[in-house]
Amino acid sequence: MTPGGDMGKAFVLVADSAYARIFTADSPMGPLSELAALTHPESRLHERDLVSDAPGRTFDSMGDGRHGMEVAVRPKQQEAIEFAGEVARRLEEGLQRQEFAHLVLVAAPEFLGLLRGKLDASVRDRVTLEIAKNLVKHSPEEIRRTLPERLYSTL
Repeated sequence: MTPGGDMGKAFVLVADSAYARIFTADSPMGPLSELAALTHPESRLHERDLVSDAPGRTFDSMGDGRHGMEVAVRPKQQEAIEFAGEVARRLEEGLQRQEFAHLVLVAAPEFLGLLRGKLDASVRDRVTLEIAKNLVKHSPEEIRRTLPERLYSTL
């Protein structure tokens, strides 16, 4: 264990595509204390503000057909994917510093799916609970009331 590290603690991540809050709980039934907040303002922008112009155009190889090229991933979705990666890296750093032993994920449903895809296996192994809800604007007390009485087992 690193100095100051506490492998009995839990991290509770509460996030959406633009904002993430990391809380700690010192015991399975303890209150939440806010540790950090991460923001990704680009995720709050409108789609039109994220793209500089219309997608390119392509010509059919045979005939006179011409049509717009489709974007594989919408710009707003790409911003959410990038933010999920940032959040996952912060959780990996916390685990490497032994800041937590248990992880609870509370995130907007679509963002929770993106986050799962970005989490390292060692971090995924620490997940004790996932809740697909957007609670980023709630107080720590409201968030704690949404969670089970016991965040993780001590056995």
